[in-house]
Amino acid sequence: MTLKQQLTDDMKTAMRGGDKHRLGVIRLVLAAIKQREVDERIELDDAQTLAVLEKMLKQRKDSVSQYEAADRQDLADVERAEMTVIEAYLPAKLDDAELDALIAAAIAETGASGPRDMGKVVAAVKEKAAGRADMAVVSGKIKTRLAG
Repeated sequence: MTLKQQLTDDMKTAMRGGDKHRLGVIRLVLAAIKQREVDERIELDDAQTLAVLEKMLKQRKDSVSQYEAADRQDLADVERAEMTVIEAYLPAKLDDAELDALIAAAIAETGASGPRDMGKVVAAVKEKAAGRADMAVVSGKIKTRLAG
């Protein structure tokens, strides 16, 4: 079952169960997926659907920080609740040891020797860790690894 089909099935379940919050978030996700499909005139696969989910999660993280800076805890709580629903559809995050092993394998695979090879390593890791790691953290780890 594709991720998009899973979202559709969960939307129907939430509708039947009367879970209005979950239903609203899933509808937002499906609308974002549909918007991207219409814009690009393609059918999204699971990797592209994960990218949409990650983008939505990042937007909510940014919103939480802005709401907290503005002392609007009520709105920050709403965003956090939406984040938990979205995170349920993302694959399990890699822990530090797994991430370090993945970076080491990518460095060996690409033959990277210094900071100028960072792009190749990031691309290799991004392919294998899609949706399972924050690429900003990955990029920082790769940078320190290649610099030292």
